[in-house]
Amino acid sequence: MIIGSKFASRFAAKLASAIVFYTVLPVPGSPTEFQSVSHFAPLVGLLIGGLLSGLDGGMDFVGVPTLTRSALLVVLWIGITGGLHLDGAMDTADGLAVTDPDRRLQVMADSVTGAFGAMAAVAIILLKTTALTDLDHHRWLILLLAAGWGRWAQQIAIARYPYLKPTGKGAFHKQALRSLWDTIPSLVLLLGLSLIPLLLSLLNHQGTAYAVFPLLGCPIALLIPAWFNHKLGGQTGDTYGATVEWAEALFLVVMTIAPY
Repeated sequence: MIIGSKFASRFAAKLASAIVFYTVLPVPGSPTEFQSVSHFAPLVGLLIGGLLSGLDGGMDFVGVPTLTRSALLVVLWIGITGGLHLDGAMDTADGLAVTDPDRRLQVMADSVTGAFGAMAAVAIILLKTTALTDLDHHRWLILLLAAGWGRWAQQIAIARYPYLKPTGKGAFHKQALRSLWDTIPSLVLLLGLSLIPLLLSLLNHQGTAYAVFPLLGCPIALLIPAWFNHKLGGQTGDTYGATVEWAEALFLVVMTIAPY
């Protein structure tokens, strides 16, 4: 009993630290265990998705139109994370726009946003907003999975690929996630949630062809960090953020194909 209580307390402390690190949400106390926050990134994603789902349901209840509701959700999405991941996506886009590979990391480290960074931000926001507008059903689950798969993609980027800087804002993540095995608990959780539409389809004796679409979050989460690794030869804190943003956006886009 004592061991279980200590484990729960330790787990809560680490989760609280992850919430503080990845979001602007208030947390009681002063969490300080940031070394292992990357282990909890998908859980934080599910929390963000849950908050967005609740807000979406509330706005729908009072009659806010779908387009306005979707735009507000995307703005709140950025606000909850403090723009942490979007900033990384912008810096990564500026770096990839440089033709000289040796200068890319230097450009990415520059805090000044360039034209390509601005265009990347506009593209991500536009894709998320339009995709959410086209999603009429299961929005609550899709929001959960988009934020969850996006952060599992980040775990893959951390565990699978080399970190390109000896120091930096993302360097300590590499010490926490040393192997792909460390990403398995989050993968099992997300796969379980992704199977909910399939289970509902089977219970209602409906077709199951499109019910497996949420599972496509897994290959999306694998391909995006692989692409950044191909272009840069590794990962940085900025590409970790870019991975989250592009995985979320592309997952939402793919889900518009599923007519349920």
